Amino acid sequence: MKSVVSRMSVVPAALIAVAVAAAQERPVPPVSNDPRVGLKAGMTDAGVAAKNMELVANLPKPAGFFDPKAPAGTETEPEKPEQTPEEKAAADKAAALKPPVPSGLDFANSDLAFRGNYLFAGNFSGFNIYDIENPERARLIASVVCPGGQGDVSIRGNLLIMSVEQTRGRVDCGTTGVAPPVSAERFRGVRIFDITDIRKPRQLAAVQTCRGSHTHTLLEDPDDTRNIYVYGSGTGTPRSADELTGCSDKKPEEDPNTSYFSIDVIQIPLASPETAKIVGRPRIFADPETGAIAGLAKKGDHGPGTQTTSETNQCHDITVFPSVGLAAGACSGNGILLDISDPVKPVRLDAAADKSFAYWHSATFNADGTKVIFTDEWGGGTRPRCRATDSPEWGANAIFDVVDRKLQFRSYYKLPAPQSDVENCVAHNGSIVPVPGRDIMVQAWYQGGVSVFDFTDSTKPYEIAYYDRGPIDAKRLITAGEWSTYWYNGLIYGAEIARGLDIFRLKPSEHLSQTELDAARLVRFDVFNAQQQPAITFPAHATVARAFLDQLTRGNAIEPARAAAVNTALDQKNRAQLGALATQLEQDAAATTGPHAARLKGLAATMRGLGAL
Repeated sequence: MKSVVSRMSVVPAALIAVAVAAAQERPVPPVSNDPRVGLKAGMTDAGVAAKNMELVANLPKPAGFFDPKAPAGTETEPEKPEQTPEEKAAADKAAALKPPVPSGLDFANSDLAFRGNYLFAGNFSGFNIYDIENPERARLIASVVCPGGQGDVSIRGNLLIMSVEQTRGRVDCGTTGVAPPVSAERFRGVRIFDITDIRKPRQLAAVQTCRGSHTHTLLEDPDDTRNIYVYGSGTGTPRSADELTGCSDKKPEEDPNTSYFSIDVIQIPLASPETAKIVGRPRIFADPETGAIAGLAKKGDHGPGTQTTSETNQCHDITVFPSVGLAAGACSGNGILLDISDPVKPVRLDAAADKSFAYWHSATFNADGTKVIFTDEWGGGTRPRCRATDSPEWGANAIFDVVDRKLQFRSYYKLPAPQSDVENCVAHNGSIVPVPGRDIMVQAWYQGGVSVFDFTDSTKPYEIAYYDRGPIDAKRLITAGEWSTYWYNGLIYGAEIARGLDIFRLKPSEHLSQTELDAARLVRFDVFNAQQQPAITFPAHATVARAFLDQLTRGNAIEPARAAAVNTALDQKNRAQLGALATQLEQDAAATTGPHAARLKGLAATMRGLGAL
């Protein structure tokens, strides 16, 4: 049997189809009084709406990372009629035969990575390094101009890995592009930089791939300390075999060695990273019964009122969770779950399909790997897809529980504030906010801004904070907004495509207490790559205990007398009291279900830990 989940919502499928169709055909959008609606446009003076979070700092993009003639970017081209796969392949091939032309994204900020007090900001034209030791006075310390897009970055020790996919990329990082359709000077793949001298990064290696690297994922195998691995996800048209041996743009029935329907596995020896090479191209979309490599979604809609879903011949993003041995792949037409016990040979465990998804874009696990959020980048990220007339299931998140290593759909979450026709908006990159006892995510929505939401109950996600600016331009759609927003050591950092680096702080509210925020800030990372999710553990600390207590009190899940006794024991640091109360809390947990049972257990474990100190 094919390992494919055909997902249905909590209401009958027929009703979903009717509701979606109706949502797409609504002639008059509903009135919204959300403060994010109707904000003043502007590059540097746009209107702002914020709730339960604040902007700490903004650092504009440095010279070399914006077009002096159009600092905000150029107008996004009007939408064209949708092409068939054959038409798109032909157009891509024709474009590859012409000299590269400027793109509206050639200077776009992209993904972020972190190490210690340094932030590494990718850009389609290279990357920048910031010192964030004092976030309110963050400062640029190095810039590397090296065009090729997307410029997604990740960090391991003194190595920086960067994705390159555009045909203008050069092996030497030059800015002149590559005009000939076949050239040894062109680079598409994964670059590796030495950042031992943080102010003077130098390129060590450039691993060429057939489809380039749109994004990549860093993976460390606990059983292999000599190497690290990179999953390269290419979404471009395969290059000519005349330029790179072994590449093929043919269909699988024409060439079983086609460059479609696989990912690249790159091995980087830590002792000699300059010798990095591709060691595998696993066919993770294959039909387990027939072996056909094109075994998952075909391009097309799912009936009236449904999305036109992309063919699954690539992954856009793969997120690994090494401590549980899993990866979640957002792979154009499907969301997939992988066993990564052998990093060179990942095995597909399950695949989810969704009638409301156009393009499975990215994946994020919750803190313990029991849930996955997949995003749908309907419109490719450069189109307005959060309008009042757009369906709330399209261009949204789909939240899944992971049960027995299978994906089970639970609900959708989409930015609740409608955006205008001149604001590109759709679900994009985010990360977990590590609050004990809760599943909270901060997420970028391009010109929809930042949304922070709780999905502890995966069937009922809800927003708890946001930050949004008005559009870049009041009359023209210019692609901008937050590309990525990630929590790192107490703050949220955002890569704003046009406006630079944003730094945010969450504020306490009725949804999130100061104690919960303080507990989250106890979690410290030495390195953070969003697509390489670390296991999150909380110390035996009174703040963590009180965070659990806040949640239980908010949910009326603990007796006032018991809560008072817990506070007293924490204040007095009485070991006997802490132990006795832990036992009582464990008994309470046994009689409780759902998230509150887990919180009671977490509180009990924290108090036992404090009693042992």
